[in-house]
Amino acid sequence: MTQQMSEMAVAGMALAGLVIFLAAALRGWQGWLELKRLELTGGGRTPDARTGSMAERIELADLKERIRKLESIAACIDL
Repeated sequence: MTQQMSEMAVAGMALAGLVIFLAAALRGWQGWLELKRLELTGGGRTPDARTGSMAERIELADLKERIRKLESIAACIDL
């Protein structure tokens, strides 16, 4: 009788774990679908907000250049 009870307990825990995993996967799937829905609708932004101003683009390019230089320094590559 003890063997059967322990097997039932293991099966119940496995089933509970599966239910938790599936609930988390479903929640992730719904979040991903919502993200794609927002991407398709534009997320409520105006076209100007998506493209950004020229100053923002210049600043972003500057930051990318700094990151590239820091990565080359970290990799011991001299520019």
